[in-house]
Amino acid sequence: MVAGANPTQPAAMGHTFDRTNLPLLVTLALGVFAGALDLGVLSPALPALAHAFGITGRDVAWVFTLYLFATVVSIPVMTKLSDVYGRRPIYIACVATFVAGSVLAITAPTFAVFLAARAIQAAGAGGIFPVAAAAIADRVPLERRGSALGLLGAVWGLAAIIGPIFGGVVTHFISWRWIFAANVPLGLIVIVRSRSHVPAAAARVRGPLDVAGLALLACGLLAVMIGLTRLDAAAATRGGAALTIGAVAAALIAFAVLVPVERRARDPVISPAMFGTRQLAVTYGLEVLIGVLEGALFFVPAALVAAEHLSYAVAGLVAAVGAVVFVAVIPLAGRALDLYGSRTVLMAGAACTAAGLALLGTTLASLPLALLSMVVAGAGFGALLGAPTRYIITSEAPGAMRATAVGLLSIFLIIGQIVGGSLAGGIIGTSIADPQAYRVVYEMFAGVAVLATFATSLLASRARERSLSTGAS
Repeated sequence: MVAGANPTQPAAMGHTFDRTNLPLLVTLALGVFAGALDLGVLSPALPALAHAFGITGRDVAWVFTLYLFATVVSIPVMTKLSDVYGRRPIYIACVATFVAGSVLAITAPTFAVFLAARAIQAAGAGGIFPVAAAAIADRVPLERRGSALGLLGAVWGLAAIIGPIFGGVVTHFISWRWIFAANVPLGLIVIVRSRSHVPAAAARVRGPLDVAGLALLACGLLAVMIGLTRLDAAAATRGGAALTIGAVAAALIAFAVLVPVERRARDPVISPAMFGTRQLAVTYGLEVLIGVLEGALFFVPAALVAAEHLSYAVAGLVAAVGAVVFVAVIPLAGRALDLYGSRTVLMAGAACTAAGLALLGTTLASLPLALLSMVVAGAGFGALLGAPTRYIITSEAPGAMRATAVGLLSIFLIIGQIVGGSLAGGIIGTSIADPQAYRVVYEMFAGVAVLATFATSLLASRARERSLSTGAS
């Protein structure tokens, strides 16, 4: 499910991109930048946050996974509301919610309150990007829409680069709490601009929100988060093992019940029709694995602080190197996609990611080699997270369901990130300052990347892919 699927096109279609829609695009881009900045900005601050609240590595993982969890829940709710009540009021509500969560995060007296603040932030941020994309689809002509959506993607990439640097510098020189301060004036500017530039009219009303499916998905993911983050405790105590086993069992039950519920739903969160071919099923499975791997990146600055005793600022800068390479490789991977096909690009990306994460796991004590590992892994992620999976989905899915199919990719990517972040937190356990724990984490994730490399061989060849794309057209 995604906002903007088959939107109506209002009269503004005839206007030029530069004159009419630039104020809208600037407003939307500022909101997307704030939301995208919020996740990466926190990663260099994890050791300081853990020290301030007296928490363990498995607790720290919740800072990341709970945010993603709330995002998954927020996306279908906010997109549905924007279809019913219009883009402007819901976009403003999303940004205002995000700002309120940021204020609470700055002032949170306890870790529990801080987690609540993160959930509130995510509830707003989860709707910012899809509602912005829907507003663009409503207002920007089809022949210019790709460039407009590309602007949002570029802003997202810029935030991925700036986030770790900004978070590290602020944490080092001021306090980790103040990394959220920039969200407040930026959010207020977006709210004021939105009142004038974001369209108010609703595009159309879709089917009813799939409350049962969303609830089952949320319960399953929450159980996964509990089970995986307790792995260290499960290894040490009988009670911890019982909790982990019970949580995993609850997750399996929730996901099993989800299948028949989604088959009967009028507008399902996860449509069974999206798994009608092997190409689609393998691609969605790969997207989960890619998300798992991306979840590993959240702990890179903390690993460098633990292994090399770097400052928060330098650790954030090292993490930003990977983001720079990632953003630079995306257009190159897009061109390679046209020349060699998605299977080759994804296989190369997964193999490169495996090499980079394996190198990071074995060379944490060497800053030059850690930088090299970030370059290699960043190149791999640029190939994995660029266009290939979206190319497959848009080529394979029925025309009437393409937007929904692409939106489902985002949901599966976030599910993978939740699993990856929870798994890393469970392995780190109470040892947030132990370099050996991070070595185990990144060696394990390198193994996941190897699995993803083999999984890409199940995709169609370039010739077969082209024939499938021609048939779908």
